[in-house]
Amino acid sequence: MKFTLSWLKEHLETDAGLDEICTRLTEIGLEVEDVDDKAAFKPFVIARVVSAEKHPQADRLKVLMVDIGSGAPVQVVCGAPNARAGLVGAFAAPGTYVPGIDVTLAVGNIRGVESHGMMCSEKELEISDSHDGIIDLPEDAPVGQSYAAYAHLDDPLIEINLTPNRPDCTSIHGIARDLAASGLGTLKTRPAPSFAVEGETSVKLTLDLDDPKLCPGFALRLVRGVKNGPSPRWMQQRLIAIGLRPINALVDVTNYMTFDQGRPIHVFDAAKIKGNLTVRRAAEGETVLALDQREYKLSPNNVVISDEDGIESIGGIMGGEHSGCDENTVDVLIESALWDPMNIAKSGRSLGIITDARYRFERGVDPEYMVPGLERTTELVLELCGGKPAKAEIVGYQGHEQKIVDFPYSEVKRLTGLDVSNAESNTILTRLGFTVSGSGERVSVAVPSWRPDVDGKADLVEEVMRIHGVDNIKPAPLESHAAVNGKILTTLQIRTRLAKRALAARGMLEAVTWSFIPEDQAKLFGGGSPALKLANPIAAESDMRPSLLPGLLSAAQRNADKGYADVALFEVSGTYENDRPDGQRRVAGGIRRGTASLAGAGRAWSNVAKGGGKPVDVFDAKADALAVIEACGLPMGNIQIEQGGPEWYHPGRSGTIKMGPKVVLGYFGEFHPLTLEALDVSGALCGFEVYVDAMPDAKRKATRTKPALELSPFQVVRRDFAFVVDKTVEAGAIVKAATGADRKLVTGVNVFDIFEGASVGEGKKSVAIEVQIQPVERTLTDEDFEALTQKIVASVTKFTGGVLRS
Repeated sequence: MKFTLSWLKEHLETDAGLDEICTRLTEIGLEVEDVDDKAAFKPFVIARVVSAEKHPQADRLKVLMVDIGSGAPVQVVCGAPNARAGLVGAFAAPGTYVPGIDVTLAVGNIRGVESHGMMCSEKELEISDSHDGIIDLPEDAPVGQSYAAYAHLDDPLIEINLTPNRPDCTSIHGIARDLAASGLGTLKTRPAPSFAVEGETSVKLTLDLDDPKLCPGFALRLVRGVKNGPSPRWMQQRLIAIGLRPINALVDVTNYMTFDQGRPIHVFDAAKIKGNLTVRRAAEGETVLALDQREYKLSPNNVVISDEDGIESIGGIMGGEHSGCDENTVDVLIESALWDPMNIAKSGRSLGIITDARYRFERGVDPEYMVPGLERTTELVLELCGGKPAKAEIVGYQGHEQKIVDFPYSEVKRLTGLDVSNAESNTILTRLGFTVSGSGERVSVAVPSWRPDVDGKADLVEEVMRIHGVDNIKPAPLESHAAVNGKILTTLQIRTRLAKRALAARGMLEAVTWSFIPEDQAKLFGGGSPALKLANPIAAESDMRPSLLPGLLSAAQRNADKGYADVALFEVSGTYENDRPDGQRRVAGGIRRGTASLAGAGRAWSNVAKGGGKPVDVFDAKADALAVIEACGLPMGNIQIEQGGPEWYHPGRSGTIKMGPKVVLGYFGEFHPLTLEALDVSGALCGFEVYVDAMPDAKRKATRTKPALELSPFQVVRRDFAFVVDKTVEAGAIVKAATGADRKLVTGVNVFDIFEGASVGEGKKSVAIEVQIQPVERTLTDEDFEALTQKIVASVTKFTGGVLRS
């Protein structure tokens, strides 16, 4: 919401300066987002052209001698057709930034003649779009004085960041009301409009709606004999300052009322309306050419205003091009209506239209100002365009039902900790427009029509708190209710942090992707349930995500498209299996693309010594997934790996991680080619998902003290074994069997080679493992090693059918 300081002071009687007003706005909850003090216009001065001679080297240029009010005249080369001796205009010296052309001036040489500045046009000073000639001021304009002050361009611009619950402050009058309530000046009240009406409004209006809430009221007035032309300079300057383009007086009045009073108004050229007007639902497929020159296809969810020829306006959002007002308009219909905020929000979103009218109607406008807003607009139209107003046509409005809130004064202290007297609370609410009745510690408060956001006593406490001053709340530490070093975070929160830290330590970058994805992607990854569809999606992403992988894969592809092919991304966040609380999972997921392995990305020869430079594969994803599980504190000896995973993984290059036969901790692997094709993703890719919330809690220990570190004084011994097994036997089963042969001595088993060939037999393969043996009590003898070897071979043979390779 933007406004100028002078515009605000038209509603607020105050001596406060810009800084004080901005500070107070933020203090009362209307956060100031930006302030433009118009310092950029200060260097421009009023100057007089002393002489204008033809440029010796160019027919269309002139060499001017310009009196800037100080020192000798300066030489300026100018191409404006109206440049002449005696002209008074706006001058910019070298070093001045000219906002309209985004240029900082310097001493120039134009066709062999030096130019020490510039005589400016209105476009160059962002006054208007006119650039046919330089600014031509009256002869009595004070030469040497600031042009910005003379032309009122030095009016500071304030922008506040409004929260959606404050529709009353979408008007400058509402902002002034809040400032006055805070004690910063007095709210100005304008006398009610007074003018004589002649006859009836010939165009009648009918509400043809199945739900009266869609249009609770409609006011219409015909003004005959208007003369539409440019709006006055003061109105144009205010509209331009807040970013609006002046069009003509009738249209500018509607924009002015939108910001000045928070009352969106629309005008129709009455000559272009055929018959009477009807407010109705649009028919399926009906179209309208709107004022933004775009054609919109409508549905019955959209409310429109139509005549006998068709749609003339999308109610509360945007008017139609056909009935728009221009310089030929003689009779004008002025509309001031009420619309259902929810319907306006949905219609605007579905059509992709963002307007100042929609912004206000979807938040809620003051219903009681519908008719006064029409009267004030009529007054402005008569003042600027003349004409004869007819009697207003008011349809459907049943009056505003005032909300009454039971308000105990003690709630202020209970909810905020502020000691505010009952009298001060009463005064604050009264200044804000509330009506307080009753006495004692509990009163009844009538909510004004312009505050649809106030529903209960907590809302009233908020009003008292922000006007009294949030900065008056003294900071105080929270009371400690737990023992020193007591556990603060939940197990899930701790494991979430540990998972993030583990993956970051493995060279992966954290990503934050959307929680909702397109329906076709959701179905690819096991989702697509109707219960997980968004009721009102703002884009194609209509389903809550069943997996983190679609978002991460899309992010990796976007990076690849921009030249960053080797990326490793992870996310620890929520996925959704159903619409119940227990259907939300906490998942740690990640993907690697290209050569972005733990050993390092890049060409093979750049880091081949470290094992990098190779395309990522299933084992990179497996290592990442196991790193998360280990970081979360689960005993790795109990982890089991089974071949295969969900259908979006490659069936022969994926795995399932379990703890015991039933608890699934996650999946990893390379992706199915059809999945990548459906996502329009390419390249070497692998990924994983670990269900952090599925991890069982660790057994509670008697003490939090860590046990003593026990290190064996004996040297570790490593022995290699090669077993011939059926091709269907998993290497993990051999590792598990070897580990279980003697859990006291065998401290680690790793697979280092798998061989298939005629030498080991058809349907067979050779799996070579390295067994790490850690003596604990004494140095092992040859006999001890021989006995352990027999136990390992026997265990592998028993559980896998493997035999020692000869």
